[in-house]
Amino acid sequence: MKKCILYIVSTLYLCASGQEYWSYEHNGTKDWGKNAATCDLGKTQSPINIVTSTASHTTQQFELEFHPKLVYRADVIDNGHSIKVTPKRQPYITINKKRYNLLQFHYHGKSEHSIDGKFYDLVIHAVYQEEKSKALAVVAVFFEEGKEDKLLAKVLQNINKSIMITSNLLPSDREHYYHYKGSLTTPPCSENLNWYILKQPMQASKAQIEALRKYYVNNYRPVQELYNRKIDMH
Repeated sequence: MKKCILYIVSTLYLCASGQEYWSYEHNGTKDWGKNAATCDLGKTQSPINIVTSTASHTTQQFELEFHPKLVYRADVIDNGHSIKVTPKRQPYITINKKRYNLLQFHYHGKSEHSIDGKFYDLVIHAVYQEEKSKALAVVAVFFEEGKEDKLLAKVLQNINKSIMITSNLLPSDREHYYHYKGSLTTPPCSENLNWYILKQPMQASKAQIEALRKYYVNNYRPVQELYNRKIDMH
């Protein structure tokens, strides 16, 4: 019997009949296109390097709204590619008045996007989904070395356990961000995602950064070609 393995949202949909499981190791990202053609052929792939001097300033308001944080239970899982946190009760954002529920957020040991060539120490990708259309939006939050982050501390202490989340996932400044159309940064590299990359980084201690990197330090995809895409700067 053929066994089909399904990894949701941030991973590759593959049947195990002769196809290799994707990874970041060895040639890793260069091999993704063998099983997921969009990873090689797509023209709106992520991540990218954001060049701020060429980004378009926009005064558009209320495109992206974050709603008050909830206290909610979530499962912390080491899924083989990242440390992923899946909420049982879903916080949400609204984009152009449409509600997007938080499916999960996960950590990368180094940032995938860069700003004017600068990479950050860590990044969270928070994956949201619109209720009716099932369209996806991803909010990226950079981390730089500094004081300890309460949420990351709890996550690191509870790998493969359930936790209560009371700390805020996002920085205080949520009004300033970069926006562009991109893709998942893992197979199947599905396109037509809205990326919202918050400008204000959060902080994590040196010990926390080192602790997370003991799990994952190379779980990032190299930056992709921008082609003729527009980057908005709010």
